[in-house]
Amino acid sequence: MNLANKITMLRIFLVPIFMFFLLTKFPYGAYIAVGIFIIAAVTDGLDGYVARKWKLVTNFGKFVDPLADKLLVTAALISLVELNKLSSWVAMIIITREFVVTSLRVVAVSEGIIIAASMWGKIKTVTQIIAIVAILIDNFSFRLFGFSFGQITMLIAVIFTVFSGIDYLAKNWKVIDIN
Repeated sequence: MNLANKITMLRIFLVPIFMFFLLTKFPYGAYIAVGIFIIAAVTDGLDGYVARKWKLVTNFGKFVDPLADKLLVTAALISLVELNKLSSWVAMIIITREFVVTSLRVVAVSEGIIIAASMWGKIKTVTQIIAIVAILIDNFSFRLFGFSFGQITMLIAVIFTVFSGIDYLAKNWKVIDIN
């Protein structure tokens, strides 16, 4: 396993640790959870950078990297719903998009096609991470039309999530054989 893939696997390993600190009564657990989430999120950019710079791009990495992102974001969303910091319908929109795109990737892989992350998918991931961190720290007094900074950033993330899902489906519809 190359360095880029090890970094990706680290992100997956950090998911349950993040959830533990966020959801338990561990002293300063919420702060530790935010730090772990940010470290895990940074590894997303780091593994891609390492893979491209040192020519370590693999089919395994193309498949597992987006999966690691989905695990991290899904864990955070479910945790935020559990903590009553996020509406379940928001989490379901994002998680549904992730299931649809992952299913599309699985079908593509079965046909020997690798669907790499698109620019819109990467923007979606960044907006989701920013929104999750904003909701986790929830110390902004800024409000616009009665909405908190976290709520506004999550709305932006939902918009990019839906748009990127539509983009993946439109560009890869040929992979699905509906006959």
